[in-house]
Amino acid sequence: MRKGRRVGFRGMAQLARGLVARGVAVGLLAAGILLAGFGPEGAAAQGMVRNTFGDWQLRCETPAGAKAEQCALVQYLAAEDRPNLTLVVIVLKTADNRGYLLRVVAPLGVLLPSGLGLKIDKTDVGRAGFVRCLTTGCVAEVVMDDGLIKQFSGGAQATFIVFQTPEEGVGIPLSMKGFAQGFDSLK
Repeated sequence: MRKGRRVGFRGMAQLARGLVARGVAVGLLAAGILLAGFGPEGAAAQGMVRNTFGDWQLRCETPAGAKAEQCALVQYLAAEDRPNLTLVVIVLKTADNRGYLLRVVAPLGVLLPSGLGLKIDKTDVGRAGFVRCLTTGCVAEVVMDDGLIKQFSGGAQATFIVFQTPEEGVGIPLSMKGFAQGFDSLK
């Protein structure tokens, strides 16, 4: 790996950027989902809860201009010692229905160059860069490969790490309880 090159969860962030560059709308699955239904501020008002799987909610909506309803697994997180440091974790199908995205919305004010770290059951999975910031927060996303899906399905707890300064990473726990069953409902 070259110095200064950012590699996402097992290189998936680079894959996602490559797919978008080739015209596949992997990272752009109805931006309205993020803003209207599955963003941190609009989720209570839109994106109807269809089912609950452990600590995950299955939220569905039909975005403006979409032909079909779109669903995502969603979990809301807050740092235990910093209640203003929250994350929204979203797992959804890609726009072409050929894969899955892991999208995490962090609050404005996180240190963007450090990216978003992920550990699953004490295994360091890697970091993903933030791809854009909106009024609802900053978004990191990766295409989920089979390995990452298996880790999420078989894991007990994940920890997302966000940085507020280069030296200070804050771990925010994510429960994996119900993920496998919820993920099966997205297929």
